[in-house]
Amino acid sequence: MKSLNKKHGRIRQGETKKHLLPLLQGRQGVLIAFASGILMGLTVAPVNAWFLAWVALAPLWVLVIPNPKSVLESWAGRKPTPPTFRQIQNSLAWGIGYHGTALHWITGMHPMTWLGVPWLLSLAIALFSWTFITLWGAALVTTWGLGMRLVCRSIPNGGLRVLIGTALWCALESLWSSGPLWWTSLSYTQSPHNLVILHLGQLTGPSAVTAAIVAVNGFLAEAWMNRQDAKDAKNSWLSWRPWRLNFTLALTLFITCHLIGFNLYNKPLVQPPESALKVGIIQGNVPNNIKFYTDGLRRALEGYTTGYEDLVAQGAQAVLTPEGALPYFQSRIKATSLGWAVRDNGVVAWIGGYGEKQGINYTNSLFTFTKDGEIFSRYDKAKLVPLGEYIPFEEVIGGLISRLSPLEAKQVPGNPKQIFDTPFGRAIAGICYESAFPEIFRYQAAQGGQFILTGANNDPYSAAMQAQHHAQDTMRAIETDRWAVRATNTGLSAFVDPHGKTVWISGHKTYEAHAETIYRRQTQTLYVRWGDWLTPLLLGLGAMVWCVKIFLQNDGKTKLNA
Repeated sequence: MKSLNKKHGRIRQGETKKHLLPLLQGRQGVLIAFASGILMGLTVAPVNAWFLAWVALAPLWVLVIPNPKSVLESWAGRKPTPPTFRQIQNSLAWGIGYHGTALHWITGMHPMTWLGVPWLLSLAIALFSWTFITLWGAALVTTWGLGMRLVCRSIPNGGLRVLIGTALWCALESLWSSGPLWWTSLSYTQSPHNLVILHLGQLTGPSAVTAAIVAVNGFLAEAWMNRQDAKDAKNSWLSWRPWRLNFTLALTLFITCHLIGFNLYNKPLVQPPESALKVGIIQGNVPNNIKFYTDGLRRALEGYTTGYEDLVAQGAQAVLTPEGALPYFQSRIKATSLGWAVRDNGVVAWIGGYGEKQGINYTNSLFTFTKDGEIFSRYDKAKLVPLGEYIPFEEVIGGLISRLSPLEAKQVPGNPKQIFDTPFGRAIAGICYESAFPEIFRYQAAQGGQFILTGANNDPYSAAMQAQHHAQDTMRAIETDRWAVRATNTGLSAFVDPHGKTVWISGHKTYEAHAETIYRRQTQTLYVRWGDWLTPLLLGLGAMVWCVKIFLQNDGKTKLNA
């Protein structure tokens, strides 16, 4: 009878594995990875299904982690199953699904016929840009998947795998964000709708939110794998049903992180009247296809001058304009109608324009103009957009891409360690693409920046891109505990308080002039003071686990040989 039961168990186990094999190892695995990556991409604008981020990574986790049998064999000192290209394929598919979906708005640069670029060539440039940045993001996921396969193939404990997987993902995001191309951190999938969890950013920056998402997905994936293995081997150690423990850990971590965030979210904002500052925003709505021509320049000057005067009449103490509001060098901005309006009214204006550098170089800058008509301070954009503002392969495509600039010059980046003083105290400045780089804002906050000013163009991109940009600035406001004022050309301009609440937001492709009262703050969050301390801590713990594993494995082999 026992033999029959064993035989029946082996048959059942074989049937289950046979059923799961094509699902997890065949082409279906790639499709599952791609589909779950798309689900992660739907967490951001325009769909904003942020809750999917807490489950969308779990399928990939299951696909890249070695099966329990090979893990146990490796732990027992046997030769582990070598890594295969299947994990690479699955990771690549997930990365393409996520980054391709989230960054679909890049194709909005087409058509560029107004620049004289033929329609088909314009389409090719847009598709190339979308493909390149998608694959760049997918490379991060592929590296993570391969790393998990190599590192975790000999670790049978699901909790340890979650630690290592979380540390590895955070480390890769930190590495990628230090480069020229960055936008789609897992943390921004929660912005601006899940403000509670985003407050973890006050502790250690976006890595805290990313770590929470990866760890919850990891525990859910481990629970699912344990559940399947328990069904296949009821009489083994797997019958202890560790899947229940992993599922409980996932739920506990999810709730705990939100409770911590909720506590930070509900801290009252201390805003003394003397720190108040009424700031106006002008959203010029001057599309790029006319911006650099006579009609566009006239429309920009009229719109920004009129908007400035209206906001001054409303009691604004300062006015912010978007990135490149006036496509002139600073010396010429003084002679414009807006420059004269600032001198006549005596109210500070932060004007986006171009800064002169030595030779033929120039910067994308934000200038503080005061009542005497002089420039009080200047901030130069430090993070330039590849292919848009500088040319990685200039000798090959420089002649074409340079036509995107209205100036016969070369744009260069500013110093990444700038400070931006104003007549109202030190500010934190950022221009467009820089909103995706939290370290820029953290550094300026640590140097005494009391409020955030960001300017962006965002034309010709869709409302989805503008909403994602707003989501980035929302995260920076929470992380630094600062009010944020963001002025854009075509949308979405906004005022955001230190808890990430949007006090006011403009429309898409509309002309707007609006003023709100913000408050200057001098608090310093743990993240501002210490930076991203969580990623090194996770890496250190992960390395410790790995060393202990190696020691135990070698010790086990020594005892067997003895």
